[in-house]
Amino acid sequence: MTSFLIGATAFVLAMVALGLICILRGPGNVDRMMAVQLFGTGGIAALLLAGAAIDMDAVIDVVLTLSILAAFAAIAFVKAGATTVRDDAGSDR
Repeated sequence: MTSFLIGATAFVLAMVALGLICILRGPGNVDRMMAVQLFGTGGIAALLLAGAAIDMDAVIDVVLTLSILAAFAAIAFVKAGATTVRDDAGSDR
């Protein structure tokens, strides 16, 4: 079972590496933010799989903290984007 979990972790990390291409080549800020969210989700999944493989409960606590931070990052991005749209247009839409 441990080898399966390690293999699944490697697969998730490989998919996250492919997501890095979107971060570097994304045409807009929204595309890049979505790629960063994918990166965060993949990292959380990889840590959960690795934590289950090595049977460490402390890793799960770290993953839960990282998932909350990822949600806050998405909210901050949306709020910053909404402020930018209002400032550029000169009125509140």
